[in-house]
Amino acid sequence: MFGLDALELARIQFAFTVSFHILFPAITIGLASYLTVLEALWLKTGQTVYRDLYHFWLKIFAVNFGMGVVSGLVMAYQFGTNWSVFSDFAGSITGPLLTYEVLTAFFLEAGFLGVMLFGWNRVGPGLHFFSTAMVALGTLVSTFWILASNSWMHTPQGHEIVDGRVIPVDWLAVIFNPSFPYRLTHMVIAAFLATAFFVGASAAWHLLRGNNTPETRTMLSMAMWMALIVAPIQALVGDFHGLNTLEHQPAKIAAIEGNWESTPGEPSGLALIGWPDMQREETRFKVEVPYLGSLILRHSLSEPIPALKDYPPEDRANSTLVFWTFRLMVGLGVLMIVAGVWSLVLRRRGRLYDSRPFLRFVLWMGASGLVAILAGWFTTEVGRQPWVVQGLLRTADAVSPHGVAQMSLSLALFVVIYFAVFGVGLLYVLRLVARGPVSDTGRPAEGGGPGRPRTPARPLSAADQALPGGRDQLGEGG
Repeated sequence: MFGLDALELARIQFAFTVSFHILFPAITIGLASYLTVLEALWLKTGQTVYRDLYHFWLKIFAVNFGMGVVSGLVMAYQFGTNWSVFSDFAGSITGPLLTYEVLTAFFLEAGFLGVMLFGWNRVGPGLHFFSTAMVALGTLVSTFWILASNSWMHTPQGHEIVDGRVIPVDWLAVIFNPSFPYRLTHMVIAAFLATAFFVGASAAWHLLRGNNTPETRTMLSMAMWMALIVAPIQALVGDFHGLNTLEHQPAKIAAIEGNWESTPGEPSGLALIGWPDMQREETRFKVEVPYLGSLILRHSLSEPIPALKDYPPEDRANSTLVFWTFRLMVGLGVLMIVAGVWSLVLRRRGRLYDSRPFLRFVLWMGASGLVAILAGWFTTEVGRQPWVVQGLLRTADAVSPHGVAQMSLSLALFVVIYFAVFGVGLLYVLRLVARGPVSDTGRPAEGGGPGRPRTPARPLSAADQALPGGRDQLGEGG
C-alpha cells in the first residue's frame, strides 16, 4: 500500500487506532472529575444549576465512556496480532501492569458506573455522589497503570534480561520508573484542560446564539477558571518533563529541537520554526533565538543541548515530524494561557459572558486540548524511535511477521469501521451538546434530589419529551 512495508503499515495502524482511543479516555478523565465537582456543589449549595449541569454532562460522559471502552479493546488485541515479538519480550511486565488496571480501575468503575448512570432516582444522594467519585477515581487509577506501563517502555528499570525476555525483579522500580511521575502528571492535567475547553466551547456556542442562561454562564465560568489556574501549571510540569527527557532520552530532545550540531562550551539556540531535513542533515529555513535552547533545557547560558549528529542515522527519530508536533502542542498551550488571562480581564470588567470576540476564541479553542494531547503523544512516541523499549528492543524487531497485503487490508478496514462507528458517536455527542443544559424553568431534567421518585434516569437519552414523574410533577425535585 502506497509503497510502504509491513512494519510501516503496522506502525501506522497502531498510531491510527491509538489516536482515536486516546481522545475518549482524556475526556472521560476530565468529565468524571467535573461531574464529581458538580454533584458536590449541588449537594452543598442546593442550587439547581449544578444539578442540571450534572445531568447534561452525564449523557455526554456515558457516550464517551462507551466509545473509550470499545476503542481500548482493539489496542489490547493489537499487542498480540501486530506486535507479538514485543509481547513475548516484555509481556511479563506490560501484562501484569495492564492486569492491575483491570483489577483496580475497571472493577472500580464497573462497580459504581451503573449507580452513577441510572441510580439518581433509586439511591440516596450520598451514595450517588460516592458512586460518581469512585468512577472518577477509577479513571485516574486507570491512567496510573497505563502511564506506568508506557513510561517503563521509555525509561525501563527494575528488570533483568533472561533468555531474551524481560523479567521483573523490582516492581516498585518498574512502576515508578524515572519518567513516570512527570508523564502521569502531564497527562492528567492535559485531560483536565482538554475537558475544560470542550466545556467552555460548548458554553461559548450557546452564548453566541443568545442562550444566556445560568447553566451556560456557569459552564463558561468554571471552564475558564480551570484554564487560568491549570494551564500555567501544565507549562511548569512540561518544563520538568523536558528536563527528565533530556536526562534519559537526549536523542529525543535533539530530534524535537531539530538540532544537528553542538559545540562544547557554546550555548544552543532555539529554532522557533524550520524544516528538519533528515537526508541533508540540517534544519532548513529556521528562525532561531540565540541562547534560548540552552536556557530552557539546560537552565544555562553556556551548556549546549544534544545534537542529532551525535547519534548514528539508524538511532535518530524523525525530526521533521516531532519538531512540528511539539511546537503545535506548545503553541496550543500558550493559547490556553492566553484564554485564561483574557477571561480574568473580562471577568473583572463584567464582560465575560458578552464579549463576542472572546466567545468566538473559546469556541475555536474547543478541540485545542485534544489536538494538543495528540501532538504531545506523537512527539513522545515517535521521538522514542527506533526503540519500542528504549535501549532494549527496536521497533523493527518487535513487529509480527505479517505481509504487506495483510497489513494493508486490516488498516483499510480499521479506517472505514472507525470513521463509521466513532463518527456516528461523535455526531451524537455534538447533538447532545447542541441541545444544551435545561434550566429548572424549562423541560424537566432527569432525576431530582432527596425525596425523588424511584424512577431510573436515562443518561443516554437525547429526546425532548419529559420523563414520567420528573420535575414537572415535583416542582424543584430537590
